[in-house]
Amino acid sequence: MKTLRAVKCGEKVTVVKLHGEGAVKRRIMDMGITKGVEIFIRKVAPLGDPLEINVRNYELSLRRADAEMIEVE
Repeated sequence: MKTLRAVKCGEKVTVVKLHGEGAVKRRIMDMGITKGVEIFIRKVAPLGDPLEINVRNYELSLRRADAEMIEVE
């Protein structure tokens, strides 16, 4: 299983599944991260947290802990 946390800067991936439950999963889905959507990793902060991604034609900053819940291919 590969998560968004393991993806390198400059890579493009597709969401396979969202892990987690309750409010956290709902918040991730509300940001537009759903099954089948493409995500491009724009930048990674110097200390590794947060990630800056492009999803559905907008930019989003995502914590590493949240990125761990997003399974990609």
